Amino acid sequence: MTYAIIGSFLLALLAILSLALLFGAPMGEYALGGKHKVLKGKERFMAVFAFCIQVFGIFVLLRGSGILDAPLSGKAINICLYIYAGYLSLNVLMNLASKSQKEKLIMTPLAAITALCFWFIALQ
Repeated sequence: MTYAIIGSFLLALLAILSLALLFGAPMGEYALGGKHKVLKGKERFMAVFAFCIQVFGIFVLLRGSGILDAPLSGKAINICLYIYAGYLSLNVLMNLASKSQKEKLIMTPLAAITALCFWFIALQ
């Protein structure tokens, strides 16, 4: 349960960042390689996509840990847990390869901790 709460909190922070980027906040150095301080058209679409993935990830964590009771099978949730765990693990590597120091220093640990939360819940 603790892993689900920690992971959900971190995903909620990332979802807030995605919304801020979508609405033009000058925080682009923390996302998508840090190329632009304010995201442009195509990158803003990516922020919407990221937001949706992050919100669904919160649902998956809470359902996978048993905090949330929802009409989705345990097998489907378990598959989603592994997909998110793998995706976030790859995201750690992508953040480490970023040219943006802010993305490396801030987003890498966030992705790593969130990935571990998914792994711990998936493997329980």
